[in-house]
Amino acid sequence: MRDFKKYDIWQLSHELTLEVYKITSGFPKEELFGLTSQIRRAVSSIPTNISEGCGRNSDKEFNQFLNIALGSASETEYLLTLSKDLNYIELNNFETFNSKINLIKSKIYKLKLVLTK
Repeated sequence: MRDFKKYDIWQLSHELTLEVYKITSGFPKEELFGLTSQIRRAVSSIPTNISEGCGRNSDKEFNQFLNIALGSASETEYLLTLSKDLNYIELNNFETFNSKINLIKSKIYKLKLVLTK
């Protein structure tokens, strides 16, 4: 069994989740059950799926959970773009988040390549 806390992609995605939770607390109240909830679910799904995959018995199973995490990262990327376009987050915050999410996506992809060799 793998220790998910040792993976830098888990650490990065956990940190991003905390940051997204903080910034979305300032979203309009009418978005609480809409965009706020959706972006929080998407971003927290990244480290959640990495964690769950680490608890599986094979590289193949772990890889499948990384696929889900990668999909959640792409969903998060879009929701951050939407938040920026709705002026819920400032451009400098968006650029920071976007850079982090793309780094996470790249690292997940590279780990998937290692697992399939």
